[in-house]
Amino acid sequence: MTQIESYRDLRVWQNAMDLCVALYKATTAFPSSEIYGLTSQMRRASVSIPSNIAEGYRRSRAEYIRFVSISRGSAAELDTQLELAHRIGLLPEDQYQTLNQSLAAVGRQLTALHNRLKETGTKA
Repeated sequence: MTQIESYRDLRVWQNAMDLCVALYKATTAFPSSEIYGLTSQMRRASVSIPSNIAEGYRRSRAEYIRFVSISRGSAAELDTQLELAHRIGLLPEDQYQTLNQSLAAVGRQLTALHNRLKETGTKA
């Protein structure tokens, strides 16, 4: 097992960053009328996931748990926004499936991290 020395070493943070990049690329195709609407909301929700992991990692264990919970909330928010973007025709099926699968994987990792923090008291 690799030693965790920073939040950057956490696979969940790495995967959440990859999700952000993919989401940003996907939303560049959204119409300009959505720049202050769904595009902005989706980007902010996606950025919130790794950002809260990073911020929480630098704090106490109790605060880290809270920040991971916030990341989980942002993931749920993004899940709803992805579904909406797909339903209204902004995200083609293939992009939707890819992003949704990535988000689901990050969500599972966040849940595992949250549970591990609550059970063991370690940061990774």
